[in-house]
Amino acid sequence: MNQTTPMTKEGAVKLQTELENLERVERPKIVQAIAEARAHGDLKENAEYHAAKEQQGFTEARIRDIKEKLSHAQVVDVTQMTNHGVVIFGATVTLCNLDTDEEVCYKVVGEDEANIKEKKISVASPVARAIIGKSAGQEVEVHTPAGLVPFEVIKVEYV
Repeated sequence: MNQTTPMTKEGAVKLQTELENLERVERPKIVQAIAEARAHGDLKENAEYHAAKEQQGFTEARIRDIKEKLSHAQVVDVTQMTNHGVVIFGATVTLCNLDTDEEVCYKVVGEDEANIKEKKISVASPVARAIIGKSAGQEVEVHTPAGLVPFEVIKVEYV
């Protein structure tokens, strides 16, 4: 079953850049390292050869993984959409925790792009599931390990 996976334009560009680097820079370096290690003779006890072959395996697996992700990606560029003020995939949302009055800002992204340090949350996360379809001024409750946490949607941006 070939199912598409949502991905932000930013996420797709990042993967494409990594793929180009692996194919054009890393792969040739590894091929060169293998050739140099082979030139040293006996491959059974050649640590450089085995390390290069292992690196080649990791690199080729990552190339396949990226190609697979890109082939199933449905790239969404929210900057090209009319902002109706509704939280959708790719939107940047400012929330206020109603228990603590603390404001947080998250971008709703694909599962592979999620990175809490960059304030990017997966579309499948509890917070994203609670806020998708909501507008500024609406309140939501998010199921967390600590229990239900009430939030208010403060701002919805398509940036």
